Amino acid sequence: MKRFSFAAPIENLLFGLLVLGLTVSATSRAQGPPLWHDPSNHKVQFVTVEDGVQLEVLDWGGSGRPVVLLAGLGFTAHVFDGFAEKLTDSYHVYGITRRGYGASSRPASGYTGQRRAEDDLRVFDALKLVAPVVVGHSVAGDELSQLGIHHHERVGGLVYLDALHDGADDWTDYDALCSKLPDPMQRPPTPSPSDLKSFPAYQDWRLRTQGVRIPESEFRDDFVENPDGSVGGPKTPGYVPDAIMRGGSKHDLSAIRSPVLAFVAYDEPPQEQIRKNHVADPAERTIVEAVYGTFIGMARIRIDRINRAAGGARVVELWGADHFVFLSNEADVLRELRAFLATLK
Repeated sequence: MKRFSFAAPIENLLFGLLVLGLTVSATSRAQGPPLWHDPSNHKVQFVTVEDGVQLEVLDWGGSGRPVVLLAGLGFTAHVFDGFAEKLTDSYHVYGITRRGYGASSRPASGYTGQRRAEDDLRVFDALKLVAPVVVGHSVAGDELSQLGIHHHERVGGLVYLDALHDGADDWTDYDALCSKLPDPMQRPPTPSPSDLKSFPAYQDWRLRTQGVRIPESEFRDDFVENPDGSVGGPKTPGYVPDAIMRGGSKHDLSAIRSPVLAFVAYDEPPQEQIRKNHVADPAERTIVEAVYGTFIGMARIRIDRINRAAGGARVVELWGADHFVFLSNEADVLRELRAFLATLK
């Protein structure tokens, strides 16, 4: 059963949104599309984290304290293209593409939170990073918690970008309510062939349906480009996200000894969701409101847990934000992130 969420924190839903309907049949042009170049100002290198496994590491440059960016499920470090460059005036910014995705290796195993955190540490060692601040989106929260609990001496701080959910969450009531939502609200939107005719067209479709502009470089790392320039199927085999979701952990967040900044995103209020989805039936409207209320209740539990972190925590709640808070609320995230970094030793 797929989980519906106003703040869209559920990783398998995001992955489903990415892969649905992305194989199209088209006649190839006699001449292929022009060669595309990534406009982001970063260097690319590869770090070996175990035998036969290399991770792509992006280096946007900058000077000052190292900041390391970790993407959510289904995404690579390129999702931070643009956002990362706004930090290089004061910090040296890196991004790690976890195993299984993009240009990183796709081994058959090694997708638990513990192993992924170990991969991050191997990158820190290779780059000789001292007390980096690690910023993680969504499923990367598992890695952040692993680092803050078991390797707190290696990191200077942790920033959760709508990434507090973990194995401690109880989705029973939420899932039961979601199963009663109107059918259109339970199904992610599907791109049409015209939306898949090129990567810019797909990027525009995602902007229309999700409300945030994800870098084209990210989609080019996620999907195959067909000979005619249209968007093909996903590059990442299905066993990768499945293994990551199975390998999620339940953490005692009070044991985190690193300073924490946590962003919590709440999507539009139920009245707006009802309007957008043309929900007229009173009973269905009640369900929409109940789903939203249950999600907020779960978020409050997560906030209470992170507020007990031994290293101290600041929580920033962003109402009307997308799950990709660093895109939908970039100015808020940058402001709070800079303020947090200024407090660290």
